[in-house]
Amino acid sequence: MKAIQYSRYGTPDVLDLATHDDPVPGPGEVRIRLDAAAFSPIDAKLRSGALQAHFSLTFPKIPGRDGTGVIDEIGADVEGFSIGDRVCVAADPTRSGTYAEAVVCASQRVVKRPDNLSIAQAAALLQPGVSAWIAMVRTAVLSAGMRVLIHGGSGAVGSQMIQLARHLGLDVTTTCRAVNVDYVLGLGAHRAIAYDKDDFGTLRQFDAVFDVIGGDTHARSYPVLKPGGQLIYLTALPFRNDADHYGVTVTRATISDTPEALEAVAQLAADGVLIPGVIDTLPLAFAAGAHRRYEAGGLSRGRIVLTMREDE
Repeated sequence: MKAIQYSRYGTPDVLDLATHDDPVPGPGEVRIRLDAAAFSPIDAKLRSGALQAHFSLTFPKIPGRDGTGVIDEIGADVEGFSIGDRVCVAADPTRSGTYAEAVVCASQRVVKRPDNLSIAQAAALLQPGVSAWIAMVRTAVLSAGMRVLIHGGSGAVGSQMIQLARHLGLDVTTTCRAVNVDYVLGLGAHRAIAYDKDDFGTLRQFDAVFDVIGGDTHARSYPVLKPGGQLIYLTALPFRNDADHYGVTVTRATISDTPEALEAVAQLAADGVLIPGVIDTLPLAFAAGAHRRYEAGGLSRGRIVLTMREDE
């Protein structure tokens, strides 16, 4: 099979197109013949070596967290799947990933692909969707009518947060670049603050803020909250916790690819609640280009998806 790999940490130039034997599933595992894989920021952070303190990699490393394809081989002790099932996969970041024509992973990391999604959308679904679902459903305490502020609403995670928040009956404000205002309003936000033109820090009386940015954005979010409000953050730039000073709670949304989370996201997509954003599709061989665009700040409306066939 063809796969993108790297044998050392470094810039996108360390990514090479290589040929490997097809992987063989062990007990509890399935093999997916992949149609597409989505680029995720963690792919670039792992490749650069920025996450060495958190993840131990074995080289050569095939990157990729999200993907979609068809199960073509099943290991022992696997239930609930059959050869020919169309699925989405959330690969373990420490093992061989989805930038390949095939991937083997634990069956608990696989869900049936929602029929209403395109191949590209299905490839981009799980990691952003799980992040949004865990932050809003399993971390925050929310009820219909609450006012929430979602930072970075045009991104892959933020866009799914907006859609999920509307589904939950929340009053949704989001921040984004001015060029993306119409996009986030189309996703379901009630209002959008263009952070490159206006100051979201003048807003007040929100029940919850969802922060995927950190740093100065985190610091300026405290006055936005009402007393007793919630500031939920995902992996972000470093910040100082001022919860006690403002009388609010600050909680990290701990993201984990549990079967419950994966199934919940797949069902929400099947129900038409979550539609992943796809900014572009590229052939697998152009994976380094996706990494360069991310590092240049060129991704703002969802994921770049890598396709295994050049005619897609």
